[in-house]
Amino acid sequence: MDIDARGPRFGAAVTTVVLAAALITRNPWVLAWQTVVFALGAAGGVGRSPYGVLFRRLVRPRLGPPTEFEAPEPPRFAQAVGLLFAGLGLVGLTVGPAWLGLGATGAALAAAFLNAAFGHCLGCEMYLLLKRVTVRPE
Repeated sequence: MDIDARGPRFGAAVTTVVLAAALITRNPWVLAWQTVVFALGAAGGVGRSPYGVLFRRLVRPRLGPPTEFEAPEPPRFAQAVGLLFAGLGLVGLTVGPAWLGLGATGAALAAAFLNAAFGHCLGCEMYLLLKRVTVRPE
C-alpha cells in the first residue's frame, strides 16, 4: 500500500533539525535519539517511526487529502541508510575518532536536508538503483 509522500518529507525536516542540533552541540544523546528513530523507521516503515506518528496524528489532519503517493520500500530503505550513518556518527562522537562522528552525522544531515527542502531522497534513489542492478531480465 502506497504512503502519503508528504510524511517522509516531514520526517526529513524534523530529522534535519535533530541532526543539525546533534552536529552543532556534538551531543551523543541527541544523535542517539535520531539513531533510534532511524531504527524504528527501518524496522517498521516510516509511518511507524516517531516522526511518522507525529505526522499522521497532528500534521496530516490539518492538510488537504494527499495528491502524491509513493511506495513505502524506498523510504524504509532510506531509514536504514540513515541508521547506518547515524550509528557511525554515534560511534565517532562517543568513542572516536571525532572526524567519523562529525563526518557521518554531516552526511546524514545533508541527505535529510535534500529530502526536506527539495524532495530528493538519496536513500530512495539508492534503493531504486540497487533494484535495477539486482533484477535480472527475463
